[in-house]
Amino acid sequence: MLAAAVGAVPGGSARPGQQLMASAIERSIETGEHLLVQAGTGTGKSLAYLAPALTVDGPVVVSTATLALQSQLVDHDLPRLADAVEPVLGRRPTFAVLKGRHHYLCLARLDNSTEDEPEDTLFDAPSRGGGGGGMKWLGEAGRLGKQVERLRDWAERTETGDRDELDPGVDDQAWRLVSMPARECVGAGRCPYGPECFAEASRVRAREADIVVTNHSLLAVDLLNDRHIVPPHKLLVVDEAHELADRVSSASQAELVPELIDRAARRARPLLTPEIAETLTAAGDALAVGLAEVPAGRITAGLPNPLREACTLLDSATRQALERIGEIKADDPDPVRKQQAKAVLDDLSRTSQRLLEEDDYDVAWVEKSDGPGAGRRALVVAPLSVAGMLANELYDERTVVVTSATLTLGGRFDTVAKALGLGPVVTEPPSPAAAALATSTARSVPTGKTGPTGKTGPAPKAAPAGDAGEGESGSGWRSLDVGSPFDYARQGILYVAAHLPRPAASGLPDAAGAELLDLVGALGGRTLGLFSSRRAAQQAAELLRAKTDLPVLLQGEESLPLLVRRFREDRASCLFGVMSLWQGVDVPGDACQLVVIDRLPFPRPDEPLAAARAAAVDASGGSGFAAVSVPIAAVRLAQGVGRLIRSTGDKGVVAVLDSRLETARGYGAFLRRSLPPFWYTTRPEVARGALQRLGKE
Repeated sequence: MLAAAVGAVPGGSARPGQQLMASAIERSIETGEHLLVQAGTGTGKSLAYLAPALTVDGPVVVSTATLALQSQLVDHDLPRLADAVEPVLGRRPTFAVLKGRHHYLCLARLDNSTEDEPEDTLFDAPSRGGGGGGMKWLGEAGRLGKQVERLRDWAERTETGDRDELDPGVDDQAWRLVSMPARECVGAGRCPYGPECFAEASRVRAREADIVVTNHSLLAVDLLNDRHIVPPHKLLVVDEAHELADRVSSASQAELVPELIDRAARRARPLLTPEIAETLTAAGDALAVGLAEVPAGRITAGLPNPLREACTLLDSATRQALERIGEIKADDPDPVRKQQAKAVLDDLSRTSQRLLEEDDYDVAWVEKSDGPGAGRRALVVAPLSVAGMLANELYDERTVVVTSATLTLGGRFDTVAKALGLGPVVTEPPSPAAAALATSTARSVPTGKTGPTGKTGPAPKAAPAGDAGEGESGSGWRSLDVGSPFDYARQGILYVAAHLPRPAASGLPDAAGAELLDLVGALGGRTLGLFSSRRAAQQAAELLRAKTDLPVLLQGEESLPLLVRRFREDRASCLFGVMSLWQGVDVPGDACQLVVIDRLPFPRPDEPLAAARAAAVDASGGSGFAAVSVPIAAVRLAQGVGRLIRSTGDKGVVAVLDSRLETARGYGAFLRRSLPPFWYTTRPEVARGALQRLGKE
């Protein structure tokens, strides 16, 4: 099956790591043993799991973190695979995309969109305390009205109702007027548009397909709802798995926002007594006052009294409102609106109760936007950990294959395995096949030398470049690293500026700025700058614009897709940005030959969940920094470093302007072991010399 699939790829050829991965998945399908596979960029992991998936009796679900990979699978890999294996299978395999209900046009919402528009946009937008005049919002309402009319026209033509097929698109505010969140849906049986529902049709297609492609966010919602959304299946493949725990945590998160309470009160008002409606409004006002009084950040000593009082009032008001509305009946004149009102009130009720319970396994914090004037304010609650929930829900009654280019941290799978709810690690020796592959693909690298100004040599790594072998395993699961087809030690250099002072204050230190100028100047552009803060990225852009004639593209000045396209097309340009550039940016070739990272991407001290998890480890006698902050930095750093080598012909330098990667005892070496095995140096003249040679090519 894999041979047929690879043969259909233009210029495709068998890759040892891809073959090993496919064989391991076939074994897991037979034994039911869960599998963690680290497959480096260029392995061809999509075909490695799609080909054996077609041997499974019944649907197979593939979940991705990003829309980019989802599109790659649906638009390219799966159609090509279906054509290639049809002669082998004797039939053409089918596939479908499954997205959240809000991704699809809702005909019931569209039918009421003209009435909803003033209620949900015109009067929602100006929040308490200022922020824009009435004429602005009247203009907004007119613009939204035009977009809704275009959506009405599109509704007559579309066969799927999928937002991603609308070209040109509409903004989020307009789409909310014509889409239905799952919690507000009355159900196809009660909705007058049930037989024509686009979301229901997508679920029918998914139930009938051989392979269903979905996303981590919907998979998380499925796990939290007793697995009633994704069709029953025997094999689940989780690609980009390093993102899964965070997506599940986000899906488990809830918040209280004053504006949402106001909106809920207005929507439900026709169904309530005036007294109950006023109590709901008063609860929203109380929350707004409480959020104004309490500083932003994690709540560590119980809910402050103003927020406790607001939650208590909201809990009482929502209970009264839900009791007044009652159940939805078959003869209700408008079941859709009634369900919408009930769903929002039920969410508010559950969230207020959850906050009042102050469970030890929950983390609560106050969130405030940085913008001036009427910024967003919210009271948020999220689980301390989702590992237990994943252990109970993710693996039951199906085989799970978890894969990513970054599953090992410090050269081991145990940290990621624990975060994904898998049991204790047991070390296994490599299988004969894995050992043979490791021997056949291992490459020799030059012996490094230590000079008076720093280190030069192969990156400290547990195994040589190209190594592939079985790693840890546990009860009912095993792991495998199939390596990468890239010869990192010959294609790239990891340069750590160990001579720079340890970074302190936020922003770009003068010494780091001077180092950045030297490196970019040696190459003449072609630089992707990954920064820890917007301030540092802004300072770097201003510095290069003042000191060089190179085109400098800064995230936020234009849309990200446009900036990436310009960076790809102009070899002299530099692209600087923050965390969203650390993954998902794919610029193979000589347009990107220098990746600069200003500092190690540890979570900020004010990130509530990371801080709470670290504090919990500290309280149990461990090191929260080592157990929480270092693994987060390792994953982020590996993702950022991975922007450099995207094909077998790529060459370049990764420059880390944070001396701690070399000098920090303990975690410095751990972080380096989490990266691809580049040639390693701390000597600035070595890095500059390599860049100057690249600049002349």
